[in-house]
This record gives sequence, structure tokens and C-alpha cells, in this order.
Amino acid sequence: MAIRETLPRMQWRRIAAAFPLAAAAWLSAPLAQAAGEAPLLTPFSAAQGGEAPQPWRFTTLPNKAPTRFEVVQEDGKRVLKVDSDQSYGNLVHAAHLPLNNNATLAWRWRVDAFVQDADLRTRAGDDGAAKVCVFFDFPTDKLSVSERTRLALARKATGEEVPSEALCYVWDNKEAKGTALANAFTRRVRMFVLESGPASKPGTWVAERRNLLADYKRAFGDEAGDTVPDITAVAISADSDNTHGHGVAYFSDVELHGAPSTQEAASQTKD
Repeated sequence: MAIRETLPRMQWRRIAAAFPLAAAAWLSAPLAQAAGEAPLLTPFSAAQGGEAPQPWRFTTLPNKAPTRFEVVQEDGKRVLKVDSDQSYGNLVHAAHLPLNNNATLAWRWRVDAFVQDADLRTRAGDDGAAKVCVFFDFPTDKLSVSERTRLALARKATGEEVPSEALCYVWDNKEAKGTALANAFTRRVRMFVLESGPASKPGTWVAERRNLLADYKRAFGDEAGDTVPDITAVAISADSDNTHGHGVAYFSDVELHGAPSTQEAASQTKD
């Protein structure tokens, strides 16, 4: 019997509230990147059909309608369409990488329909048509007792390695560009609003490139101090379950770039 079938519905609701990205932590074997090797994140454009290519995995929470992720043809290219209709869902790709100055994330996206009643500052409005999230393995012994307890409960209940920290880049309809805030349910998830409102011209794609170490320090510097965790996964996320709304967004291939830490590089050279 699945774990979710053995847990009371109220307990699942508490887990979902405490960890909005709990179901997204389907972490497979670490991937490596070097010159001439495959990209750290499998491109959506490599899909043979409508499903995102492995190891991208869809995850959701119990009793939620699933957000639809589909690879489609747009403007002559294969891209990911994300359709959220009173639903919740994440598309997750494991990728183990040191978080240093070389770690960058790049993608293009566009939003055709925003979740109209979304409000990132409230639990009732905690929805969004387009999010790109990065998971980190921050040491749990550095968390408060209450946060460690909730994280342990979520990991036990889902049977997955729920991330101890997640940073989500959001294209929102209300919050101003550049806004930084914590998730309304949990401070384990922090958010940066990269784009705000409709593009100047309908159907316009917007390119993003982020230095992940700089963004991590800005988002989690208050609790991390000198601790720098590794990157463990990247996720595309969209939800409209709280507002019962609808959102539509598109994503190009997501590119994760990086290099071994100084210590790892020295070890590889020695070998």
C-alpha cells in the first residue's frame, strides 16, 4: 500500500502546506558535466513525443489535479508548455553540482495566461503560472528543531528526499520585478520575481541567466552564513490549486552550467 494511502488526509494537508515542493524531490543519481559531455539538464527539445525526456519527472501531491506538462512545437522549436488548471505539479530534474561562482542557470520563457487571483504573499493565493526552482542540500542540523521536525515528517511521508532549501524564480502578475520574498507556507522556499505582468508584446519570449551562488546568498544568507550547499535538482513548477484559477506558460530548454569546486578540480588534476 502506498504511503499516502496510510496517512490521514489532514496529515497530508499539513505536509503539503509546510512543503509546497515536497513532491518534487524525486532525486535520481547525480549527473556530471565536462567538456564534450551531455548537458546537465536534458533539453526539452530532445523529446521524441509530447512527454518531457527522462530524467525529467512529474511529481504532485495527493488529492491534487495534476498540472499538465507537454512538449509542443512553438515558433519552429520544441518547447515545454505548462498548463495549470486548478492544479498543482512540478517537473523535476536531478543535477548534483557544487554551488560556486561557476554555477549558472539560463532559460527563455513566456506567460500567455496568468493565474488571476494569485498572491504570493498569502496562503490562499500561493499560485503561479511560471516558476523555475533550484533545490539545495542545506545541512538539516543547522535548521531549527521545528523545521527539522517538519522536514523529517515530509521526507518520511513522501518517501522522497525533500529539499531542505529551494529558490524559485517567478514570473508574476502582481509583484514588482526584483521582489524577493519567502513562500507563504514555509521559509524553506524563497522566491525572486524576475518578470512582472504581461510582456510588452503578446507572445514575447524573455531570456534569463542567473548566477546561482549570488542569488542563493541573497535569498538564504540570513540563515546560511558561511555554509554553501550543493545544488541537487532543478524544477519547473506551476500551480493554481489554491485560487482555482488557470495559467499557461512556455519554457525553452533550461541550461545548468557549472564546474567542480576548487578542491574537486585539484583532486581530478592529481588523478
